[in-house]
Amino acid sequence: MSLPSTPAPSPDLLTRFATGVALIAVALVAIYLGGWPFRLLVAAGAAAMMIEWGDMHKVRRAWTWLGAVLLAAPTLALPEYLFPAADRDPAEISPELFDQIWIGFAAILALGLVYTLISRRVALGWGFLYIALPSFALLVLSWAWFELVFWLMLVTWATDIFAYFAGRSIGGPKLAPRISPNKTWAGLIGGMAGAALVGAAAAWLLGIGEPFLWLGAPMGLLAQLGDLYESGVKRRRGVKDSGTLLPGHGGVLDRLDGLLPVIVATLLVLIASLA
Repeated sequence: MSLPSTPAPSPDLLTRFATGVALIAVALVAIYLGGWPFRLLVAAGAAAMMIEWGDMHKVRRAWTWLGAVLLAAPTLALPEYLFPAADRDPAEISPELFDQIWIGFAAILALGLVYTLISRRVALGWGFLYIALPSFALLVLSWAWFELVFWLMLVTWATDIFAYFAGRSIGGPKLAPRISPNKTWAGLIGGMAGAALVGAAAAWLLGIGEPFLWLGAPMGLLAQLGDLYESGVKRRRGVKDSGTLLPGHGGVLDRLDGLLPVIVATLLVLIASLA
């Protein structure tokens, strides 16, 4: 009697896996290089997310492209003015140094308000801030302590991977069926557990230490809340994906929605730990 054959992986899963590996490789190289290579990658990603946000809200591309251009301020101009790439010296990090972050945040808020008034669309102004603030925060972290960028990326990736496999293998009650029908409580817990393990291991290996050694699980929760938020926006706008740029993953915003709140939280924790 012949044994039942193992089903071959679906083309969609293989495409998703290949795209994910390529994205992770590009991100890791850019993080390691830091400076302008990383800043240009973040600027390009922010612009793509802004365009996808405008498309989801069915806004004329002219207004959306204006928002994408304005994102050059928080991703290129402000970081270089406040934290010049050539002056990076982690040994000199101090609480006073981070006072400049609030200047950057204030400038971004002002720019978002101007964009809202010019476009006369609150959704565009909010989308600008939703993307610009984490993008700026990520560049500050890269300048100040690039190991933390590795850490938060690993925690977010672990959350996605563990949540996916826990949800698929365990199943059970749905987490938020009206927002994202495929997400389960098992996936939420599995994602947090994976983030806790990977976060602790990464913090130890990268020499980051406390409090980040123990913050994997809370960041995993935050990443999944970010994912749920974007799923809710897509549900209200009647779209399945934010875009089609990434094969098997949808849009750039679909891939980075969980990362955005984790970036801001990581920066705030760093500031608080230095106080």
